[in-house]
Amino acid sequence: MQCRSSNDLIQFVTEAKSVIKNGKVADYIPALGRAKRDDFSIAIHYPDGNCISAGDIEKQFTLQSISKVISLALVLIDRGPDFVFERVGMEPTGDPFNSIAKLETMAPAKPLNPMINAGALVVTHMLKGNSVEERFSRLLTFIQELSNDPSVSYSTEVAYSEFETADLNRALCYFLKQHQIINEDVEQLLKLYTKQCAIEMNCLDLARIGMIFAMDGRDPLNGKQIIPIDIARICKTFMVTCGMYNSSGEFAIKVGIPAKSGVSGGIMGSVPGKFGIGIFGPALDEKGNSIAGIRLLELLSKNYNLSMF
Repeated sequence: MQCRSSNDLIQFVTEAKSVIKNGKVADYIPALGRAKRDDFSIAIHYPDGNCISAGDIEKQFTLQSISKVISLALVLIDRGPDFVFERVGMEPTGDPFNSIAKLETMAPAKPLNPMINAGALVVTHMLKGNSVEERFSRLLTFIQELSNDPSVSYSTEVAYSEFETADLNRALCYFLKQHQIINEDVEQLLKLYTKQCAIEMNCLDLARIGMIFAMDGRDPLNGKQIIPIDIARICKTFMVTCGMYNSSGEFAIKVGIPAKSGVSGGIMGSVPGKFGIGIFGPALDEKGNSIAGIRLLELLSKNYNLSMF
């Protein structure tokens, strides 16, 4: 698909880029630390198939935590909300996304929501299949369908880099296993989870997935209901309450659209009933969100009245 440029969008991107100097790439994962801090791009995908963009929207980046909302959708389709939410909660948290603190004070010790790392690990644990390869293939095929891009794959370099530096996630897994929230080999689960986080695509692919969520799980270009309406609604609600790490409340007030970010600098936005947004800007703020991406979404929401509130 060809995206056309938009003078207004280019102007907003130029303004948003002014804050990049205050951000930092995610160098705690070595492979992500090699990103170019000044990269910045956006694609907006409309349900009629049109697209507008600014920046190098063909540049590939890994989904990281954006994958959490997509794996949640697949697991909810496979197992149903009752099964899933017996094992992971629905409440937002003000703690960092990789915190173990709440697990130690909750009874039972299930994660508060699927968007923090502990909750995402439990969700990934629920992916159906008889091996890491089979489970990953199901998730990847689902993402390829959502993006309408069969070339979407994953970065072996990033997956390996994350696996080798995943000690905090290992600690979360062992805690969850001790409390019978998960029951598989920790290293196998981490292999699956790090491959999931390393799935890579460009802004246009991401915007198209955001558009599917915006349209209540239906692909308007072929008429297929890829995600059931009630599951798309659940996912969008988590995007609003928990999607931007522990600045989700501030984001809801300033921007007011369902969105999910990742530490690679990606942000997926879903403006209900209107369009999907894909952003890549690897310079992050202190909460782990793309600093220019947040600023750009604030500008778009304010100028075009995009807030759902």
